[in-house]
Amino acid sequence: MPLVVAIVLHEVGHDTAARMLGDNSLAEAGLARFDPRRYVDPIGTLALPLVLVLIHAPVFGWARSSPTDTSRFRNPRLDKALWSLAGPMTNFFLGTVSVGLLALLLGVMKGGAINPATNFLADNLFNFVQINIFLAVFNMLPIYPFDGAHVLEGLLPPKASREFSQLAPYGFPLLMLMLVVLPSLSPDFDVIGRFVRALATAITTSLLGSLNILG
Repeated sequence: MPLVVAIVLHEVGHDTAARMLGDNSLAEAGLARFDPRRYVDPIGTLALPLVLVLIHAPVFGWARSSPTDTSRFRNPRLDKALWSLAGPMTNFFLGTVSVGLLALLLGVMKGGAINPATNFLADNLFNFVQINIFLAVFNMLPIYPFDGAHVLEGLLPPKASREFSQLAPYGFPLLMLMLVVLPSLSPDFDVIGRFVRALATAITTSLLGSLNILG
């Protein structure tokens, strides 16, 4: 459940940014009212994360995206980068807020309020922190279809941006190569584990340690 919530709110972050940057496609499609169910993708939100858990691979997923017309943005190239950045930043914000909530909850538990309900809530808040920080870092990989690729595309000079965008069809095969094929050959080739997961763990540890949660 924490993963599903994180994935859905990631997409909500994109939608909110799109509206702020000048695109009203969501309202015009009659989807202005918030309904979490419309973000749930049977494959990306449910099936894929479950399979990745079962094979002990880094867990990620996606939600059903909303209609967005980036040409309506006031500054299409730069605003597309900001719109793409909104998803990972939403996850980072959620992770940071969850650290604060976890610190408050642990303070209450130290006061004696330890029971199955508070233990369950603490475990899920801890998982929510880890999941959101990992998604924030993972989605910033400069590989299509991740947000990091679209951020880079928006920041590059026009000619370089067009050339970089031509790599989009190769993004998913490259991702599978990094996630499945290379780690099966050697742990040294586990790019996600050695770099993405390591960075996400370092950020999470820093956030938790700043409030003495790890102590």
